[in-house]
Amino acid sequence: MLKYNCIIVEDEPLAAEVLTDYIQQVPFLELSEVCTDAIFAMEKLQSNKIDLMFLDIHLPKLKGLDFLEALKTPPHVIVTSAYKEYALAGYELNVIDYLLKPIRFNRFLKAVNKLNQFSQQTVIEAIPVINPERKSFFFNVGKKRVKIFMDEILYIESLREYVRITTKDKSILTKFQLNEIEDMLSKNNFLRIHRSFIAAKDKIAAFTATDVEINNKSIPIGRSYKELVLSVLQNG
Repeated sequence: MLKYNCIIVEDEPLAAEVLTDYIQQVPFLELSEVCTDAIFAMEKLQSNKIDLMFLDIHLPKLKGLDFLEALKTPPHVIVTSAYKEYALAGYELNVIDYLLKPIRFNRFLKAVNKLNQFSQQTVIEAIPVINPERKSFFFNVGKKRVKIFMDEILYIESLREYVRITTKDKSILTKFQLNEIEDMLSKNNFLRIHRSFIAAKDKIAAFTATDVEINNKSIPIGRSYKELVLSVLQNG
């Protein structure tokens, strides 16, 4: 059985005790730590693989939603709060559920059972299309999944939690990290030229020591990438 490693971020001992008891009753949940503030939780997230975080909103030092917004790659999150007015803000940060205290066990179960649904969505965010001639992927764009052929991509730009994929005919915005996209791409045609840009080598029309030109757009070459990029381009 797949198990989800959890942390509780809660400064109220009674509330933390209730959540601990609930987690121990669910076979696919495993409690790693109870954190009394966001700073402690951040250290735990950096040093361990955490799949799920039960997050209170009113925390000392740093408020729960501010903490969540500051995380570059947060785990799944279920908010636990006595204040319903923050629910919209929580859902805008893609939390799985928003539980109001006092939390009933059946409501807790309903929330954690959503984990499987969210995990399946994560897996299908990019589904490879089996085609020996042209490699392509489907990317989530809003409520649609849009097919992009790899040989049509001009360049990809990082926009924090999203990337913009540009082809000659269109541009799409999808929720991915640039490193994740880079791992999916064919290494022999795509080149990381900047911390925020990946370029298709065969679409580069011209280049200088500071930028490349693709489809009449100038894209900067990052200083730390300069030596490698110029070496690759100069040697074809």
